[in-house]
Amino acid sequence: MQINVAFRHTEPSDALKMYAEDKVSRIKKYLEEPIEANVVLQVEKFRHIADVTVESNGVRINAREETEDMYSAIDMVVDKLEGQVKKYKEKLRNRKPSASERAQKLMMNVLEWPAEEAGEPRVVTSQQIYAKPMDVDEAVMQLNLSNGDFLVFTNRATMSVNVLYRRKDGNYGLIEPVQ
Repeated sequence: MQINVAFRHTEPSDALKMYAEDKVSRIKKYLEEPIEANVVLQVEKFRHIADVTVESNGVRINAREETEDMYSAIDMVVDKLEGQVKKYKEKLRNRKPSASERAQKLMMNVLEWPAEEAGEPRVVTSQQIYAKPMDVDEAVMQLNLSNGDFLVFTNRATMSVNVLYRRKDGNYGLIEPVQ
């Protein structure tokens, strides 16, 4: 999580900056990485204003609070942000998935070959995964970041399920269904 703290019309304070970073980092548990938070702390006469903008995965959430004390303004703005993020996550959870999203839930089966050659393979474990919509370049980056040998994703251009895998020669292979 990247947090930027800026001061306007007031002297920068390390204690205030650390306090703001600590409080804003609480919302990290609700959002997916990468998260960028911009905090602006300003003073206008007797009003202390905390303005926070959080961006995560294409979602932007803003909150602003003003009080007579900067620390309480930070506390109040983070509480407001937390409420907005929880409301957003609840809204996503309660939303009915579209037909294409329902189709993107995949069943992944792991097969075990028996010791004797005559037997049939059997399913050892199965797992449902969500094939996140992304471009091929983004899928390559995700595969580089993971320790896995393959990545199942929904190709944003064709809206079909693709499999990107790491080849033995160090290159990548892409499996696309025929339409």
